[in-house]
Amino acid sequence: MHWIFALTLATQVSVATDASLDTAWPTPVFYASRATIADPADSLLRAANERMSRGDYRGAAELYRAAVRRFPGSMRLNEAMYYEAFALYRAGDLSKARGALDTLRERYPQAAARGDANALRTRICGELARQGDSACAEEVASVSASAAARPKPRAVVDCPDGDDDDDSRIAALNALLQMDATRAMPILTNVLARRDKCSERLRRKAVFLVAQKQTTEAADILLAAARNDPDAEVREQAVFWLSQVHDPRAVDMLVQILNSNGERALRDKALFALSQHSSPKAIAVLREFAEDEKQPSDLRERAIFSLGQGSGAEQSEYLRTLYRKLTDANLRGKVLFSLTQMRGRGNDAFILGIANDQKEPRELRKKAIFNLGQTSIDIAQLGSLYGSLDDRELREQVIFAISQRHESAAIDKLMDIAKSDPDREMRKKAIFWLGQSRDPRATQFLAELISK
Repeated sequence: MHWIFALTLATQVSVATDASLDTAWPTPVFYASRATIADPADSLLRAANERMSRGDYRGAAELYRAAVRRFPGSMRLNEAMYYEAFALYRAGDLSKARGALDTLRERYPQAAARGDANALRTRICGELARQGDSACAEEVASVSASAAARPKPRAVVDCPDGDDDDDSRIAALNALLQMDATRAMPILTNVLARRDKCSERLRRKAVFLVAQKQTTEAADILLAAARNDPDAEVREQAVFWLSQVHDPRAVDMLVQILNSNGERALRDKALFALSQHSSPKAIAVLREFAEDEKQPSDLRERAIFSLGQGSGAEQSEYLRTLYRKLTDANLRGKVLFSLTQMRGRGNDAFILGIANDQKEPRELRKKAIFNLGQTSIDIAQLGSLYGSLDDRELREQVIFAISQRHESAAIDKLMDIAKSDPDREMRKKAIFWLGQSRDPRATQFLAELISK
């Protein structure tokens, strides 16, 4: 199931575009109208919020500006000014957006100092700096440098849920990275070197930014973070992003982590990262790990699953050979699952052979039968398998496998079993699954049974 890996990757890469740094600085949540304290600007702000939600940013900005102009006594003017700047930013009017934030700073300095307002200003300034605005370039560089500065020790050691300054710093670092990677990378390195208690959140975001530069330096920084950072999430994210860095040494770096016999979660991430490299070397490492009986069973399962995401007759042949080599029944079941996902290439016949093999453990035969129900194997072959089995549990599993198929032939086979199987329990199982079908023939069949 390639979609599983695609989904896993998409989840983690959802922050990978420049626009997606909205994860560092999220789209603001609109304030609801205060029902208990009537405010003269409420109706106009609701209309502005509605336009914002529809993506009409210019129209929203005009309404926010109108609220400020028409209702100078409103208690929500700072809110309106902030969202006017946000709407202008989303509309691409960067200079006007910065001007709106300047006005907010002049009239409501405390609101302007909040993390979301600071982050918005830094994002705007970053865009302007890339367009040649020297004042903004200086501001971005200053905020970026502050991210690497180690704070003075504080008596209070409890960290807030999120440092308001972090969003601004990350936005500034991203802007600096786009303008001048040579200046940004040493600052990011210093950020990742911080070890003060409340810097984890900043370091986690810095790892992502480092990975955006496909360079040897980026790979070295990520490996250092994976090995040395005290925060587990930073280490795991660093390993993941190594899978996305197109450095020929990335596989060797991941192998070092995999063979470190360190924490299980980090090694698991290394296996996933290796599965993203389609190089012969990465595949060879996964195969060797899957066969190594000294390795933890759950990690070997991950390696087998990763191998099953590949394609080609050679990969299928390898997994079929691996099945015969393995002694762990659970791992052999994982191989059967992987072969099911790969489809064709002789895999269906191989799984059918396991289901038929009386020398195989019953549980593995049941897994093989279940997996056959997920393949495109001919219903007639499943019917033949049913007729050749003496074991009631296995026959019941075949009935279930047939019930999972949607072809007309599957209904035919279930009706045949329900009518003529000498085993009363098997007839009852077939009738039950016919009752779950939406096929009108099944409904008619059951009606006829009832009327007898």
